[in-house]
Amino acid sequence: MKYTKATDYALHIMAYFIKQEGTNNFSLQPLASHMNISPTYLSKILTQLVKADLIQSTAGVNGGYSLRKPKTEISFYDVIKAIEGSGALFTCEMNENGACPIEKVMRDAEEKMVNDLKEKRFYNII
Repeated sequence: MKYTKATDYALHIMAYFIKQEGTNNFSLQPLASHMNISPTYLSKILTQLVKADLIQSTAGVNGGYSLRKPKTEISFYDVIKAIEGSGALFTCEMNENGACPIEKVMRDAEEKMVNDLKEKRFYNII
């Protein structure tokens, strides 16, 4: 299984926000420079994080991006879901009569991984 580059960046962005807790707003250009990501690509990632209610965007001269939720509530799964969505990682294409034992094994494994990621918090690793 492989996550997209956007997920990698989003996880690092959230870790940075949490590590810098107390900073009011992060502006796009300085954040892009610090993360070494193009501002356009970063903007797309930040938009997805805003839509997921993980961060908020404030317009204006002193505007920027900041955490919306308390750091203790943000899990790895929240960020991954914001970028990748919540669809199943595996779908049986050879499903006969609605019962695929291989799909059951894969879904069980995915459920365990999702539950583990829901328990992992950024503030615990930073």
